[in-house]
Amino acid sequence: MDLMNHGFTNADIAELTAWRRKLHENPEISGEEEGTAREVVAFLADTAPDRVLTRMGGHGVAVVFDSGAPGPTLLFRSELDALPIEELSDAPHRSRVPGKSHMCGHDGHTAILAAMARQLARQRPKTGRVVLMFQPAEETGEGAAGVIADPRFGEIQPDFAFSLHNLPGTPLSHVRLKSGVVNCASRGMRIVLSGKTAHSSMPETGVSPMMAVSRLMPALTGLSAGHFSRDDFALVTVCHVSMGEAVFGIAPGRAEIFCTLRTRLDERMDDLVAAAEALVHREEIAGLSASVDYHEIFLASLNDPDATARLRAALDAEGIVHDEAELPMRASEDFGRFGHGAKSAMLFLGSGETHPQLHNPDYDFPDDLIPIGARIFLRVARTMLG
Repeated sequence: MDLMNHGFTNADIAELTAWRRKLHENPEISGEEEGTAREVVAFLADTAPDRVLTRMGGHGVAVVFDSGAPGPTLLFRSELDALPIEELSDAPHRSRVPGKSHMCGHDGHTAILAAMARQLARQRPKTGRVVLMFQPAEETGEGAAGVIADPRFGEIQPDFAFSLHNLPGTPLSHVRLKSGVVNCASRGMRIVLSGKTAHSSMPETGVSPMMAVSRLMPALTGLSAGHFSRDDFALVTVCHVSMGEAVFGIAPGRAEIFCTLRTRLDERMDDLVAAAEALVHREEIAGLSASVDYHEIFLASLNDPDATARLRAALDAEGIVHDEAELPMRASEDFGRFGHGAKSAMLFLGSGETHPQLHNPDYDFPDDLIPIGARIFLRVARTMLG
């Protein structure tokens, strides 16, 4: 077998495909991936990794192949979590869990890393280490932060970190890759306005948040600015509003507004947060108070030029077509956090021009991408570590 060509046997492909579909049948959403983590550990047991770390940042699993010789540590990341979406499919391997499904392809990304493990078991890296990081809770933006905060992460601290995500709408196996910003920073902002209820016949005896809500919605969205191609880009999207009770006899005394703040750069996010909070607190009047908290916080994902060049060289060596089209994306990805301690880069692997979009209820990961994704990452590892 020519290991530099990363030749997978027919049995490899069949077993990896069957396992990916098993993961698809048994989805677990962010923070609940205990069974999926057990599956990873069990499936990779016969690859005899040098070290396995579990319960990282929740249910994360780090599988280490160590040469024992000096050299860089390369981390390759996939995600374990599924989504709270009801799958609409007649596929034999469709989700068995009502209201939950792998509609983002994390099951396929996990299978790609499992494919890498098989080849690394057959030929260990000659120098340095490879860390296969099966990360939890990507969808909520909590997983990467949890993994990095784990005290054991320092023991596997990478010099380089790589990841991929499948991309519907792009030709199958065609790659999008560029250096610089590839995914936006974003965060969910929850605003709570608290006043005092009153009888609806005497609203003047209470403190209603109604006028504050009516002013804040356009004011917040009015903070959106700049073209997406520019670093000063900002977007505020009001996603949910609730006020009072669903009755006719009570004037409201409480309201909530959910909005998403989005920027290309983390520094711009700091400015947007300050501007949004200033608008909120401007609404505090006698008897009406406001509070703000944040959820699903994603840092911007920036591809390091050196790490990007390593991926680009691997794509060229494997004969895989790539370009910079459609990048960066407005969507967020918590892989960006790994770039704060390592040279990191993420590529986007086409899953078909007519393939259902991510998070659609009829999406399913294309199994043909498993060996392709593994070939790319293995080429990087073999080139850098031998």
